Amino acid sequence: QALAVKALARQHQEAIWAWHQTLSRLRSVLLEFYPQAVKAFPNLKHHAATAVLAAIPSPDAAASLTGRRVVAILHRCGRRNDPALVEQILADLKAPALRQPSQVEAALALTVTGLLQILVAMRTTVDQLEAALAAEFNRHALAPVLRSAPGLGPVLAGRVLAEVGDDPTRFTSADNLRAFAGTAPVTRASGRSHYVKARKVRNKRLGDACHWWAYASLTRSAGARAHYDRRRAAGDHHNAALRNIANKLVGRLWW
Repeated sequence: QALAVKALARQHQEAIWAWHQTLSRLRSVLLEFYPQAVKAFPNLKHHAATAVLAAIPSPDAAASLTGRRVVAILHRCGRRNDPALVEQILADLKAPALRQPSQVEAALALTVTGLLQILVAMRTTVDQLEAALAAEFNRHALAPVLRSAPGLGPVLAGRVLAEVGDDPTRFTSADNLRAFAGTAPVTRASGRSHYVKARKVRNKRLGDACHWWAYASLTRSAGARAHYDRRRAAGDHHNAALRNIANKLVGRLWW
């Protein structure tokens, strides 16, 4: 069963990475000929962004856009009627900007339409993999133990289980698990030189999961939040403070 969790967790993460790469490509294409769209929808992941841009994939199409049509598109996405939002979208999409030749705009608009269709399919796949991962993880015997940790939902807990495994004898100490996750710092000392840095050789998937676990714990554990504030007050940057929290959480996970 742990192998099934591992397969789903890794494929879910790979699907998210691929989705983000396609979003970056879409943003790059829009900036070439349709920067108004990026201003109107800074977060292209939103359903409203993909739905509106699918209907008006070019500046020419935006020129004839009406408020009533925007409202209809937003309603199909499940958005409430917000006149201020509709006016803002119209203002951003119709803002004057440098234009490409019409043939170039037509070619790039076709690219935008294709990328939007890919993004919608990828988003559906991500949702399906996430649901399957949560269902498979919840059937595992260690699910209640992992879910009891603050900040571990089914996705992050599934990723942790996928990379750590369910063999309690795999890691002989908490320090071994911390080194594997990359949360344990590396100390370098030579003469008067002494510095501490992040560990580069690690399981990167587990390290990423632990980073977001520590981040999520800030709002779900008063102790984690207090420790984060102490580390920041002592001079740690945000990521260093999160890594310190993750190091403690991974140690408790081993115990």
